[in-house]
Amino acid sequence: MAKKLWGGRFKKKIDKDFEEFSKSIQYDYKLAEYDINHSIIHAIALKNSGILKTGECKKIILSLNAILQQIGKGKFKPNQACEDIHTEIQNRLEKDIGKLALKMHTLRSRNDQIVFDAKWYCLDSGVHIAKLLVGLSASLKFLAKKYPSSFMVGYTHTQKAQVVKLSDYISAFSGMFFRDSTRLMKFIDGINLYIGAGALAGSSLKVSDYDKAIKEFFKGEKFKNAVNTIENSLDSVSDRDFIIEFLSILSILQMHLSRLSEDFILYSTKEFNFLDLPEEFCTGSSLMPHKKNPDFLELVRGSTGKVYGNLVSILTTMKGLPLTYNRDMQMDKEPLFSSVDTIKDELCIMVKFIKGIKLNKQAVKKALEDESLYATELAEYLVYQNVAFKDAHDIVGKLVRYSEDNKVKIKEMPDTILKKFHKGLNIIVINKIMNPEYAVKSKKSISRRKPKINA
Repeated sequence: MAKKLWGGRFKKKIDKDFEEFSKSIQYDYKLAEYDINHSIIHAIALKNSGILKTGECKKIILSLNAILQQIGKGKFKPNQACEDIHTEIQNRLEKDIGKLALKMHTLRSRNDQIVFDAKWYCLDSGVHIAKLLVGLSASLKFLAKKYPSSFMVGYTHTQKAQVVKLSDYISAFSGMFFRDSTRLMKFIDGINLYIGAGALAGSSLKVSDYDKAIKEFFKGEKFKNAVNTIENSLDSVSDRDFIIEFLSILSILQMHLSRLSEDFILYSTKEFNFLDLPEEFCTGSSLMPHKKNPDFLELVRGSTGKVYGNLVSILTTMKGLPLTYNRDMQMDKEPLFSSVDTIKDELCIMVKFIKGIKLNKQAVKKALEDESLYATELAEYLVYQNVAFKDAHDIVGKLVRYSEDNKVKIKEMPDTILKKFHKGLNIIVINKIMNPEYAVKSKKSISRRKPKINA
């Protein structure tokens, strides 16, 4: 049985089943790096207060840095018998430097450690995801540049609506991810790493002790996210708003990834056949030899329920908790790690996936032959001929209906028929208006400035 950071007042041994049930080491080991950073800052603060001698502080920090090196090399393997990552680090320290390690937890609480660790994890993960969004933006830009003069069918209600530029269609997704990036950067800038809250009531260490420790830890570099002063220690140890906010941002990002996936799935079907998806990210059928299934996109779409559920899970956990820390809060880690890992994996693969997409120009060209796509432009033409829009709307609507009922294309109607709907209509006007180039160029309100995502 691994050593614990508590137990002096207990006579009976902890129930084995309960001990196994209550452990978090199997997932909170991911916070090892951040917990060690907290320990180093705390050790320096203890030195500043005189509780630790300078030599003792150096010995502790050397040992902690050795563990950090193991983490960096991927050699850190936590003892699964430990209760949590804080206990694991403490036990490793004691094994390395002996009883001196027992001073490490002086005037300190895991309640303070865990919120510090989780915030730093969110900060690092946010920066990582922001960089992946830059890569995603570059992939979308690559796809748009691959087909600079191509058009696309625009839909509303999943029904053909109007012609759009392919680059504008792709840019719509860029806009979604730009907003995600903006929300993410605002979140990163707003995180404050507090230290010194103790269990809930604060610490007898002076603010100046922590202040000097933070400056020494960061070697004079400005670190606006590291704030030593805790305005309210009770709020600090009981706060999980930052996780909820982070998962909210990730949920919106996941929703955008799911929408993109749904579009690409739909447009790669034989019924549409607009897009050819890269084979490296598709799978076949164990029964049907002809199948090319968009499994990656379906898994992204399917993961949305998990990411949403992670957010709702923490919201539900926190909704009725009294101040301050409660063990329920241990349940925030797995949903947090799950969403972060899911988003990272999806973005990493999506960057490669998008670059491999091919546009089936012939299928798109055929779809653009649908004359109903140009009905709005035709109505707008009549408006500029001094026809009230309601009247123009009715005229073109009747023209389209006549075309459908009589199974004759508008472009094939003689002028005598066209003029029955309006005197300003003739085959020259129809041919001018009913083509993709005219439809797109007639829209003057779009600046087409591409959103830029910067990490």
